[in-house]
Amino acid sequence: MEIFGVSLPAMMSQLLLGLVNGSFYAILSLGLAVIFGLLNVINFAHGALFMMGAILTWMGMTYFNISYWVMLIAAPLIVGAFGVLIERLLLRWIYKLDHLYGLLLTLGLTLLIEGAFRSVYGVSGLGYDTPDQLVGATNVGFMMLPNYRAWVVVASVVVCIATWFVIEKTRLGAYLRAGTENPRLVEAFGINVPLMVTLTYGFGVALAAFAGVLAAPVIQVTPLMGQNLIIVVFAVVVIGGMGSIMGSILTGLGLGIVEGFTKVFYPEASSTVVFVIMVIVLLIRPAGLFGKEK
Repeated sequence: MEIFGVSLPAMMSQLLLGLVNGSFYAILSLGLAVIFGLLNVINFAHGALFMMGAILTWMGMTYFNISYWVMLIAAPLIVGAFGVLIERLLLRWIYKLDHLYGLLLTLGLTLLIEGAFRSVYGVSGLGYDTPDQLVGATNVGFMMLPNYRAWVVVASVVVCIATWFVIEKTRLGAYLRAGTENPRLVEAFGINVPLMVTLTYGFGVALAAFAGVLAAPVIQVTPLMGQNLIIVVFAVVVIGGMGSIMGSILTGLGLGIVEGFTKVFYPEASSTVVFVIMVIVLLIRPAGLFGKEK
């Protein structure tokens, strides 16, 4: 069976590839949206922290023989703790300043983090095997479904929906949103707002590290692996709406699929289609698809 001259297995393979890429876009843009929406900081270091999660997992598996499943939890916790230090030592001083200061500060952090790992590992790829439990593929009738890629999509969607639920539907999420809008009022109820802000940033960067662990078996692990991806992720956040949690999730997954199908019908445009969509969306709706107009 063919659709527009493309066989169904080839079409579904590109759909899966788009979903995998979209899963990374969704988690990364979700972390950015959480940090910007609740802390009002444009975190350009997100790509470097994504890379950091992947390389820490490689280090744990290579040097200490720690399993992928343990590192899937440990790497985000380590990077999240590093994010807490960044927030406490650096970011807390610029919250009341223009967004440009946060952008420049996190850009500087990106250069420092990437430079440190590049000085140790260079720019060549690091070997990263798929966990034994997820090796191979499953026949689903119309195509062979790689087990690891299916796991990436499922894990990403579960984490994204859980994050959205906590922030939008729970009391903790209500405290977080209220704490960014009126911290003095929230502190009057006995809530430690500075600690809450610190942990929020740590959680946001932990999401980036989690995406890095998931991405490592399907994206070459190098100290520069976050550079190109983070530009696309910022475009995803802008299209979905700065600070919109659900907007980041849906837009990330959707643009991944669009990018995948573009590779089938017009491969030359696959690397620019996201930015073309961004320009169109900004012309029609400057706040983004799910953003709130001021």
